[in-house]
Amino acid sequence: MTTDPDQARILAEDTATLHKMGYAQELARRMGGFSNFAVAFSIICILAGGITSFQSGFSAAGPGGVIIGWIVGSVFALIVGASMAQIASAYPTAGALYHWSSLLGGRGWGWATAFVNLLGLIFVVASVNVGAYDLFTSLILGNMFHIDTSHWGLWQQTIAVVLITLSQGLFNQLGIRTTTKLIDFSGYLIFFIAIVLTITLLVGAQHYDFGRLTRFINYSGKPGGGVVPASKSLFYLFLLGLLLPLYTITGFDGAAHTSEETINARRIVPRGIMNSIFWSFAFGLVMEAAIILAMPNLDKAAAQGGNVFFDLLGNLPVATPVKDLLYVGIVVSNYLCALAGVTSTSRMIFAFARDGGLPGHKIFRHVSVRHRTPVGAIWLTVVLSIAATLYSPAFAALAAGCAMFLYISYAMPIAAGLFAEGKTWTEFGPFRLGVFSKPLALLSILGVLVLIYIGIQPPNNILISYGLGLIALMLVLWFGVARTRFPGPPISREAIAARAGEIAAEEQAVHQGAAE
Repeated sequence: MTTDPDQARILAEDTATLHKMGYAQELARRMGGFSNFAVAFSIICILAGGITSFQSGFSAAGPGGVIIGWIVGSVFALIVGASMAQIASAYPTAGALYHWSSLLGGRGWGWATAFVNLLGLIFVVASVNVGAYDLFTSLILGNMFHIDTSHWGLWQQTIAVVLITLSQGLFNQLGIRTTTKLIDFSGYLIFFIAIVLTITLLVGAQHYDFGRLTRFINYSGKPGGGVVPASKSLFYLFLLGLLLPLYTITGFDGAAHTSEETINARRIVPRGIMNSIFWSFAFGLVMEAAIILAMPNLDKAAAQGGNVFFDLLGNLPVATPVKDLLYVGIVVSNYLCALAGVTSTSRMIFAFARDGGLPGHKIFRHVSVRHRTPVGAIWLTVVLSIAATLYSPAFAALAAGCAMFLYISYAMPIAAGLFAEGKTWTEFGPFRLGVFSKPLALLSILGVLVLIYIGIQPPNNILISYGLGLIALMLVLWFGVARTRFPGPPISREAIAARAGEIAAEEQAVHQGAAE
């Protein structure tokens, strides 16, 4: 219990806000402003997507595709983030996107948003953990210990991903206090390693050709190591290269999914969303520019394909201890990035299950009275993210799927809000966009349509199967089961009032368990 009267008042207001939406304060509310920011910033993690998917931009349209693409993609992310932050300020719940869509667009729209968001979040954890494995084998085993892993395949990757994800699930189960400490550390670590990496690259550069930063070069096909299929259209390749910033700067909904564990959520969560995007944009832009400036020869670097960053850093003329520090720091940052992803995804599953949205929802909505964490949701996240790597072990497809499905799920409540604002949506939080609300919402929707086109192009056309499969599954589940059995979140005053007894019982149970 806090002894600070101001904090006690804020906590009481947070709980009252949750009660007004028909939910109990079951999760432990211990996150401050930096911790909430750190969840989103850690999931974004420029040391993950900014490195592991660097070739998706560079091997498409060259340096200009990376730098100009990073600016364009980041501005778009800020637009989407601002629209989400306004809704998060009004409705600070762990369900976030799913809950917002339900309130603003109806029960069916919310249910569909939940499944799209869940798939995107699972892709976050899966892609980052596959990326962490690739970084570990290339940077630590290869560059540090000179172990040849070129003959390793799917089995080695699967075993590593299973061990990595299980450990992340265990850390999450131990409680939000433990997870918060790790994620806070991750936030500081990303800043530190990004700065050290940028300085190291600039110190090791043979010369500074700043003109190359905005130079567009067609590296599709063989010149780019076969990362992107050959094309004569530089504009098309630029669009494909946007997967670099849009895969990297995603997952910022993590700040919203931890709303019920954040103190003063109506104000802090919007800041967490916006600050995580802005600082990822700023630090990431400088880091990507440093990578390009450090390249002795652009053509030779592009020909390395997916190994472009690993070879560049390994051959950089700087002290070995500095390189080793960077190798370890980058791998640890990626591990903690996925750990934060497990936190975010499990809270979304918990919230959806709390409203009866999943088969076995009683298991997945269960909160440990000892740790105050959604244990069933955490381990479902672990299982699903491991399974995703088995069906699509290729990192590029996982990364593209992460970007595409997450941004679609972001656009769904924004689209609902566009039509509901001023009509059924009349209650807002402290973060308001005012006259910019509807224009930014429209830009968000249009941008996501472009992203869908980008995301299903070769070599990521496996996502067409994912998308069609998801649509088919949702149609079967909705018309077969959910339409009649899924109650959705409590929306009407009568439904919320009817839950008063359940709310009191749920809160009493977790408090008694904590006391024991």
